[in-house]
Amino acid sequence: MSGLLCVQDSWPSGTECVAKYNFQGSTDQDLPFCKGDLLTIIGVTQDPNWYKAKNAVGREGMIPANYVQKREGVKSGGKLSLMPWFHGKISRDQAERLLYPPETGLFLVRESTNYPGDYTLCVSCDGKVEHYRIIYHSGKLSIDEEEYFNNLMQLVEHYTKDADGLCTRLLKPKLMEGTVAAQDEFSRSGWALNRRDLKLFQPIGKGEFGDVIKGDYRGTRVAVKCILHDATAQAFLAEASVMTQLRHTNLVQLLGVIVEERGSLFIVTEFMAKGSLVDYLRSRGRTVLDGECLLKFSLDVCEAMEYLEVNNFVHRDLAARNVLVSEENIAKVSDFGLTKEASSSQDTAKLPIKWTAPEALREKRFSTKSDVWSFGVLLWEIYSFGRVPYPRIPLKEVVPRVEKGYKMDAPDGCPPAVYELMKQCWTLDPAGRPSFLLLREKLQNIRLKELHL
Repeated sequence: MSGLLCVQDSWPSGTECVAKYNFQGSTDQDLPFCKGDLLTIIGVTQDPNWYKAKNAVGREGMIPANYVQKREGVKSGGKLSLMPWFHGKISRDQAERLLYPPETGLFLVRESTNYPGDYTLCVSCDGKVEHYRIIYHSGKLSIDEEEYFNNLMQLVEHYTKDADGLCTRLLKPKLMEGTVAAQDEFSRSGWALNRRDLKLFQPIGKGEFGDVIKGDYRGTRVAVKCILHDATAQAFLAEASVMTQLRHTNLVQLLGVIVEERGSLFIVTEFMAKGSLVDYLRSRGRTVLDGECLLKFSLDVCEAMEYLEVNNFVHRDLAARNVLVSEENIAKVSDFGLTKEASSSQDTAKLPIKWTAPEALREKRFSTKSDVWSFGVLLWEIYSFGRVPYPRIPLKEVVPRVEKGYKMDAPDGCPPAVYELMKQCWTLDPAGRPSFLLLREKLQNIRLKELHL
């Protein structure tokens, strides 16, 4: 493959792809790989059948184009479903109409109309529809009161493998209109990982909805967000789909997603060895972290947010607890659970009051400018070495005081130029706040001045 000139191609340098087959290679210039390996295109060639690529450990070589699948962003976030066969509150008659024309093994699940809180499994069999009540007992689900399941996904999985008393095995789901099976969509776009390739070790964090566990995926250290309950896992599909669309050095990178038939969801990301920024700041403190380090963390976050700004994404939960630090001391924004395209609305019930812009709390008006407000609070956290914002002010008084123009004092030792940026971020009128592009330029200028002092 020597002597090939690079030309522009449909897969530009930096494109991520996943191996569809094993490739052993036949020359020293080839890059061998196994099915499922993650690769990055680093150069195109005159021959459209070959790319220059590197693997997860940085080894480079030539790969055949038809052996790999390009990874694409998943954009069906709201329509992705772990249970596309679940139709919610529909009547018996509606279910029968949906399962027409009859096809043995075609099925759906609905909420029971006769027994509120229970479910009904509706199955087409030999030209008619059978309705099986799924009873909810002591936190478990059952049809025959012999086999019990933790959730609907486990129950459906069981009866797809064995009729076990039903009129037929469940052969084909009747999808709810407008939904896409999550597993199919992650596979189609190249983001589905194989559970057999993932080793799980010790927990490194506990969240409201599940554990974050240190793991290994094909020899690469990873962090795995494990969500074990079907309804909760459904809520995290949106986060996973957002992460497939985002690529930046200062955003925590998604490696892939595992959707288990039994209702578990694993979101696999790069491993950030030094944990959350807020813990890092608190544990190291002034004796370890100098002004240059604090400024670099500020710039890292600002560059990530500028990327989101350009791509029309609003994070909505920017705070030092949601920024992670790598082995190389690079700060990366994480936790995309509330991230939405800029046009969508948001329930404010779970928002962190001290970090959220007044207009977002009062009127649910979220924008890049509300992220800028949060960035100002994050800057304050960085320069106060992880203190909780608005110290000595009761939580219920924070919003009224802020809306009257109150701004926190500068943290001890904070450069006046950085404090000036914080105050600009806390302008009550969102239109008066700087963009992340302007903030990044100003932080770079502050850094240049400090370097020349």
